[in-house]
Amino acid sequence: MNAPWIVGNWKLHGDRPKLLQFSQVFADRKQSIALSVPATLLGTEYAIALGAQDVSAHKHGAYTGEISAEMYLETGAKFSLIGHSERRQYHGETDASVNAKVLRCLSVNLLPVICVGETESEFDAGRSAEVVRAQLLAALDGVASDAEFVVAYEPVWAIGTGKSATAEIAQAVHAGIRATLASICDEFASKKILYGGSVKPENAKELLAQPDINGALVGGASLEIDSFAGIVAAAEEN
Repeated sequence: MNAPWIVGNWKLHGDRPKLLQFSQVFADRKQSIALSVPATLLGTEYAIALGAQDVSAHKHGAYTGEISAEMYLETGAKFSLIGHSERRQYHGETDASVNAKVLRCLSVNLLPVICVGETESEFDAGRSAEVVRAQLLAALDGVASDAEFVVAYEPVWAIGTGKSATAEIAQAVHAGIRATLASICDEFASKKILYGGSVKPENAKELLAQPDINGALVGGASLEIDSFAGIVAAAEEN
């Protein structure tokens, strides 16, 4: 697992001048950070790794507006988020479609970053472990033991709300994710597991100090250089 991996998710934000600025500032940290950006910002080589925010479950066909894993590879994308909670909530993403997209990415060696997480009602009902385990098992159905992937735990109730899981809550869920991965096959037990959900410079150090948290998926705080740099610095201190 080695050094923490910090992934910024720009969502529906950003432009090329901003991306160039980030690339210049973080060029010396290109091994430990990446940005998931809108598709329009891909296709130009920068000094940091870039990825997609979603990918089609299809290789080709009559799917207007879709972008395939092969197409993303041609832009130079290194990875893609799969199953982000906003895709599930606003675009009808299901466990089955997440699995299909994971398999498509793996078929062309585009690294899938598989997002899992529970809603606030599920959290309040004490179902976090159950929900996350079910999502993860579904996402990894049919995935070979030598496959390369990353898991991102993002409690839905902590995304864009200003709330964040405590380090203890996050670690407990991450430990459960690692146990689930190990139950599938030994090789999966060492996969990186990122925490996502209102990660900020103020809470990053404590979160990233947890034994089963291997990095962060950062939303709003990744849009400003200073706040993103603070999170990267916290990761480097651990």
